[in-house]
Amino acid sequence: MTTEHDDPLPPYAFVPGGPWPHPTRSPLGHSHSHSNRAEAIGDDDWQSSLPYRRGTVLFNAGYYWEAHEAWESLWHAQGRRGATADLLKALIKLAAAGVKVREGQPHGVRTHARRAAVLLETVRAEGKPTRLGIDLDEWIGHARQIADEPPTDPAPPGQRVSRVFSHTLTPR
Repeated sequence: MTTEHDDPLPPYAFVPGGPWPHPTRSPLGHSHSHSNRAEAIGDDDWQSSLPYRRGTVLFNAGYYWEAHEAWESLWHAQGRRGATADLLKALIKLAAAGVKVREGQPHGVRTHARRAAVLLETVRAEGKPTRLGIDLDEWIGHARQIADEPPTDPAPPGQRVSRVFSHTLTPR
């Protein structure tokens, strides 16, 4: 399986405590010695940000830990402040909620999804209905739904990747 740019998806979605090596810390990890550096992005040029788009592809395919890492590099590049940084942090929290689903920790799912909703609401309060191509009202609703009704992992134990959210992140 590949992304829109023929970047292969990792051979497994990392879940802490799972059977696969840590992606960056282990020499056997799928992203060992991979640099996660990113440049700051503006609200209008998200299409040109490979880490942003890569995080979206990873998230939609069930690679929540990996999406978290891609977006976290952007969050740091944004200086971790401002509306764009808050949106990226909300996406990071949603990805973390996906990891918690895979870990079977509904309390963690609720906590991360609620925090994502609050961050998205903060971004939305600035008056723009979209940022980085994301419909904020739609994703506030998704985050609240995830917090209220945490999904369970439909995959059998040991499956290398599992998509746990029914929502697809589609920046436009």
